Amino acid sequence: MRKLVYYVASTIDGFIAAPDGSYEFLDPHPDVAKHLATHWPQTFPTVAHEQLGIDRPQGRFDTVLMGHGTYQPALDLGVTSPYAHLRQYVFARSLPPSDDPAVEIVSGDPVAFVRDLKARPGGDIWLCGGGHLAGQLFSEVDELVVKLNPIVVGSGIPLVEQTFDPQHLTLLDATPIGGGVIIVRYTR
Repeated sequence: MRKLVYYVASTIDGFIAAPDGSYEFLDPHPDVAKHLATHWPQTFPTVAHEQLGIDRPQGRFDTVLMGHGTYQPALDLGVTSPYAHLRQYVFARSLPPSDDPAVEIVSGDPVAFVRDLKARPGGDIWLCGGGHLAGQLFSEVDELVVKLNPIVVGSGIPLVEQTFDPQHLTLLDATPIGGGVIIVRYTR
């Protein structure tokens, strides 16, 4: 069965974006970008592949899930398919159906949709963001991969937006990758 992997950058205090949704303060150090391009190439937008030297983004994912807030910056730039190398699902109730065949807008229940998606054949599924969607889907997350950045911001969009519900995870590994960033991997 396919795994749902929540792979996301976060601050030490658990925020993935500023209150307004911006995340420029999490721009990776050059060493970090190089490491990520080598080990997680599928998680870069298609437009960045040439600049980062990513020829064919190989890896574990064939699908990406994102919320409306995560997808909107691409739309603002006129990009309807930010991860053209992956099958893309955008969870949004206020967006019309996509004209781009590589992007499907999902307005229904995210949990039911992901359970169905996980039962289909294919590679693992990358939950890209944001915090609200992660909160809705956290019970379905099989692996949590956090690019933990050495910054404290105080407030913003949380890693997981949900009601108080302690869930214990098991550490798989923690890898320092430069610039003070550590990739921390957990499983259920």
